[in-house]
Amino acid sequence: MEKAMIRMRMSSHDAHYGGNLVDGAKMLQLFGDVATELLIRRDGDEGLFAGYENVEFLAPVYAGDFIEAVGEIIKEGNSSRKMTFEARKVIVPRADISDSAADFLEEPVVVCRAIGTCVTPKKSQRK
Repeated sequence: MEKAMIRMRMSSHDAHYGGNLVDGAKMLQLFGDVATELLIRRDGDEGLFAGYENVEFLAPVYAGDFIEAVGEIIKEGNSSRKMTFEARKVIVPRADISDSAADFLEEPVVVCRAIGTCVTPKKSQRK
């Protein structure tokens, strides 16, 4: 099945709570971007996100963390595409060492998982 991945650094603008904690909704935004890429690859159209059937927030995300979001189409209907998503923390800042220090994590930390369904109307499918 088709897979997609994006990686981005969480900025201070993404921090919503005390201690530079990033709102969990940011992970869902990343999953939406991954889903859009998957639908464009599969159907030649951005489609629409219909809903999530499961979302798990597993670890905190902070400003400065690098997050890798991956998704995969696991089931297809005539117009529906069921997908799994996972967001992983792959780089963390190390302010305890210096303002610009960071560590690449040999073992990424899974911060969020989800299962969702998107729809590309038949009339919009080009592939």
